[in-house]
Amino acid sequence: MRKCVVFDLDGTLADTSGDLIAAANACFEGMGRAVRLDPVADAGVGLLGGKAMLRLGLEREGALTEDLLTEWYPHLLRFYGDALCVHTRMYDGAVEAVEALRSADHAVSVCTNKPEALAEALLRALGVRDLFGALVGADTLHTRKPDVAPYWAAVERAGGARGASLLVGDSDTDRNTARAAGRPCVLVTFAPGGQAVHALEPEGVIDRFEELHPEVDRLLM
Repeated sequence: MRKCVVFDLDGTLADTSGDLIAAANACFEGMGRAVRLDPVADAGVGLLGGKAMLRLGLEREGALTEDLLTEWYPHLLRFYGDALCVHTRMYDGAVEAVEALRSADHAVSVCTNKPEALAEALLRALGVRDLFGALVGADTLHTRKPDVAPYWAAVERAGGARGASLLVGDSDTDRNTARAAGRPCVLVTFAPGGQAVHALEPEGVIDRFEELHPEVDRLLM
């Protein structure tokens, strides 16, 4: 069985919050709203997805309606797609960690709730797409995390074995995906959620990517 490590993207491999928040703020500007999200204080919501950012801003403005969310979400995706790698950076040690897993003949892939085309474009802009044997996005299948189908697709398309796989992420969505699959989960503390991920009771927690390979060896013995 070929071991497989599946990575979440936003908040796990890369800090994408700055560009996501910039896209949301472009929407608020386009609406003629005064509210703006803060790239630092609101970084956490930036990793929860486009609708979450729009919802937060409109709630602060006292202007939230589902119709407005539906209307502006496609605009947010367009704004983001036009400038998705301005502030975004891979986390320290991420590339080296993935390369080390590949050198140990582990399959590696990405399973994200970002639309596949945007995830593909971002990984290419970061120069790391070729490191991953597969990419499964929010719209690759008919379901997204925490449903298990995208996770299993990310394992199998990379050439890994279901029973020798684990998920590396930063959120309760990742934790719940791994739990539903009956597979271990390693959560990172360097995303905006920080040490709060311990409360999700993952099988492993890392504070920096240098700690990942030993955790993979421990959990996929």
